[in-house]
Amino acid sequence: MTVYVDDMRAPYGRMIMCHMIADTEAELHAMADRVGVARRWHHRGHYNICLERRARAVAAGAHEITKRQAAAMMAQRRAGGRLPPPACAELLFRLAKRARRAQEGEAA
Repeated sequence: MTVYVDDMRAPYGRMIMCHMIADTEAELHAMADRVGVARRWHHRGHYNICLERRARAVAAGAHEITKRQAAAMMAQRRAGGRLPPPACAELLFRLAKRARRAQEGEAA
């Protein structure tokens, strides 16, 4: 089981935010507790965390990924229930998108 933090940099007030995701909700909440992230930052299978908490998560063993990988991984989890590895997440996302388009084309 693994925790991941992405490289997104989204301004939120005076903070800069990114995402933290994990293979399981239990592991995600455990890491959030470990690095001091409040549960109110949990949204649909991920946490929005500030850069200070991101640095703490990386120091605690979280793996760094790109924001594209994080988005693809979360989309795949919503579609199939599992979080795919970052290395293949974008490919799986593109293949699923292509299959949906082909199916929509056949239905028209």
